[in-house]
Amino acid sequence: MSETEVVRLRPQRVRVVCYVAAAAVVVVFTLVGLGLSGRINDETAAVFQTGDQIAMIVLGVLAAAGVLLFTRPRVEADAKGIRVRNLLGGYELPWEVVRRIRFDQHSPWAFLELADDESVAVLALQAADRDYAVQGVRALRALHARATATA
Repeated sequence: MSETEVVRLRPQRVRVVCYVAAAAVVVVFTLVGLGLSGRINDETAAVFQTGDQIAMIVLGVLAAAGVLLFTRPRVEADAKGIRVRNLLGGYELPWEVVRRIRFDQHSPWAFLELADDESVAVLALQAADRDYAVQGVRALRALHARATATA
């Protein structure tokens, strides 16, 4: 096995959906923000001002950033170990602590089964990506097998 062989994987379909959804959220909030003007009705003195419009657009940008968090997952592996980055956290594990890589039939994503009976979700390998996810799991399993065979 080459010492420089690196497997890098990211979810495919969810990224496309998230980019489109984030753009749509920004557009909708911007249109709503620009549409805020004048009085709410004739009986109240409430008036939408420029600050209200800007706040609505900023809320849209923040909501889009929240949607884009779902594009964050990725996995990178080499002869030394595996690095998993999920939505809010990440793991860097040597191959010696990984017992196996699991991708059950009805599971939404893959898992690393660790030596201490823990498991780590690998959100970068999602069932929605079908063949891409299967090929990714196979590549990780092959890399794991080679790394643990020489250990």
